[in-house]
Amino acid sequence: MSLELLLPPEGVADLVTTWPDAPRVYERGRTEVDQVMSLDYVADLIDTGCAPPDEIAVVKAGPSNRSAFLTNGRTDPIKLRRLVSQGHTVRFGNLQRWLPFFHRLSQGIQWETGYSNYMSAFLTPGGEQGLLHHWDQQMGVIVQIAGAKTWQLWKPVISDPMREWGESFRVWRDDFIPRWEETGPDLTIELTAGQTLLMPRGWVHNPHALGHAEPSLHLTFAIRERTPLWVAERLIAQAIEQPEFRRVILPADLEEPILVGRLAETRQTLMEFLGQLDMDALARLVRRAAVTDLEYTT
Repeated sequence: MSLELLLPPEGVADLVTTWPDAPRVYERGRTEVDQVMSLDYVADLIDTGCAPPDEIAVVKAGPSNRSAFLTNGRTDPIKLRRLVSQGHTVRFGNLQRWLPFFHRLSQGIQWETGYSNYMSAFLTPGGEQGLLHHWDQQMGVIVQIAGAKTWQLWKPVISDPMREWGESFRVWRDDFIPRWEETGPDLTIELTAGQTLLMPRGWVHNPHALGHAEPSLHLTFAIRERTPLWVAERLIAQAIEQPEFRRVILPADLEEPILVGRLAETRQTLMEFLGQLDMDALARLVRRAAVTDLEYTT
């Protein structure tokens, strides 16, 4: 199983049977993932400039910079190495798109969970910080490969954010960080090599290597949960095959009060359509979509 490369057996069981809603740390040990994405390998990615420039970001205690390491639109190894020496974190994104091992790993995770996913590698020099406080829209499986990283965590500001809804940068308030720093984190985790952290979506995190001398390397596997909204979208996907859902709504009908009546008519038509669906046949279609729809985000 692919998940067994990220988590010990009890962690895999927790993930697939209960889907934890609070952070958990597991002792993973070393797996093939640690051998493939090592500090030496990341050094090669930096020093050869072979990583796709669109999948690289550098950040130092603030917003990411996607151009400081480029020359003529290409990854410049000298510039990228200089940024690392100056304390910048380097993020290599969407590993599943350009590294065969992680492509296969991503496919395996999707077959095991029915969830699309993507993955990134983060190299942070010792004593430095990359990203500041934020939260994510999906479950994060944080695999610490080398060194250590401190994770300051706060309970979610918004329950179950997903897609564009509740993204931290969309709903951000200037008083968030001062308030969090004043109260202190709800949980602090010192994640070390060989450990894995499950980070449920919405949990605020402020990760850094400020108290550590050695560089930190971790992988984040972002696993995009399926939700009732996703299922609902699959339920109505075949409605386009029915003529009543393809007919024109006149411009005048998009004005109130006529629009209220059109909405009521469409709701009734939709309810009748849903009531006639073959659930067994639809279940096969939804399962196929679950294990094939990628829906990658960065």
